[in-house]
Amino acid sequence: MREKDESRLQDFLENPEKSLWSIALPVMAGMAIQTMYSIVDMLFIGQLGGDSITAVAFNMPLYFFVMGITFGVGTGLTSSISRAIGAEDKKRADNAANHGLVIGLFLGVTLTIFGLILGKDVLSTLGAPDEMLNESWDYLRVTCYGMTFIVFAIVFRSILAGEGDMKFPVMVAVIGTVLNVILDPIFIFNLERYGGFGLGLGVEGAALASVVSQTVVFSIFVYMLFFKDHAYISFDLKNFTFSTELMKEILWVGIPSSISMIIMSFGQGVFNYILVDGYGPDAVAAYTISGRLDMLMFLPIMGIATGLVTTVGMFTGAKRMDKVRSIIVYGISRAFVIVAVASSIVFISAPYIMGLFTDDSVIEEIGIGALRTLCFAYPFVGIAMPCGRIMQGLGQGLPVLVITALRVLLISAPLAYYFAINDYDIVWIWYSIAISIGVSAIVGPLWVWRTINTMEKTQSID
Repeated sequence: MREKDESRLQDFLENPEKSLWSIALPVMAGMAIQTMYSIVDMLFIGQLGGDSITAVAFNMPLYFFVMGITFGVGTGLTSSISRAIGAEDKKRADNAANHGLVIGLFLGVTLTIFGLILGKDVLSTLGAPDEMLNESWDYLRVTCYGMTFIVFAIVFRSILAGEGDMKFPVMVAVIGTVLNVILDPIFIFNLERYGGFGLGLGVEGAALASVVSQTVVFSIFVYMLFFKDHAYISFDLKNFTFSTELMKEILWVGIPSSISMIIMSFGQGVFNYILVDGYGPDAVAAYTISGRLDMLMFLPIMGIATGLVTTVGMFTGAKRMDKVRSIIVYGISRAFVIVAVASSIVFISAPYIMGLFTDDSVIEEIGIGALRTLCFAYPFVGIAMPCGRIMQGLGQGLPVLVITALRVLLISAPLAYYFAINDYDIVWIWYSIAISIGVSAIVGPLWVWRTINTMEKTQSID
């Protein structure tokens, strides 16, 4: 198994474009399946009524907060492992993976405790109305019980991404997602009237289905990585030695990435608050549905961006900046074109898409407006998002934080607030998001190219 992995890694370094797609395509497939689950999940919850959709919507900022912290640290882990492998230092790569497990345990336990203690108060602070607060809390409370399994699934995925293996994590994700879809109707609805079995737990059941599925995913990862030696990376926790220097390297990229995702989570909460206060709960429901559809639009971008973290990291570790430049241009250009085509399709089919999720004419009208307005901005996400991941592959965590803060805290949120308090039509809320995306698509590439030029000069001096 180890020799096969070493041969795969050598081929990875010799074929940049092929290497990028070897990661990007499985990531797209996995995220497509996950997104389809998310959409199906919303379809099931939607059958409980518009209030249930809104109740779950207030959990989304917290969901993105948890995902932000975990994926952020996971990106730092992926970056460290890929650069160590590029430099042909397997011992360091193994040690980075072991440090990732320590981080995962700490995050899982900490997030669970804080979620159970403070979760309901946070939901109230985020604007959940009193009549929806208990339903929102039911969903969050159950989710907290499976938090550690969710965190570790992301950590294992990040470790394997660092060595360029995304096929296996995607296969595991498929299993978890299919199980989740199967369990959703059983846990959510009372099916006894149909002669079957159902727990009738409502939104609480949707959360429970996710927890059960993530527990299964965690178990598969543990079995394959610790008992079957599936990966190039080796785990030797008995001889684990804590390294302050290596932990700093992981967190140097991971913490800014986590904070940037927390800012995005905060931005999600701010938008929910602005919408519910200025335009009513129906606006929040429409925004949540359109946000789930956004995830489909961003699949190619996220797949390519994830591939760029590993490919850029490996070529940086190998000190091949010429390969770094070429793979960046290749990846961003493909992301832009693919999303431009997808945006055109969504623009045309927006009414049909929204009709699948709700029969509420108000929610449907708002959702169509959001989708059609943002379709013009989506292709530029194909420039902005990969730039942040490229910087992480280069070992630089701060730029993604600065660009995210610029986009959310200085542009989109203030603009949306201004438009709302001055009674602008809701379409101006979507304009605020589009403007922030445009600014990010300008700042990101400029920062990337400046960083690469600096690194090339440093290497030439050395």
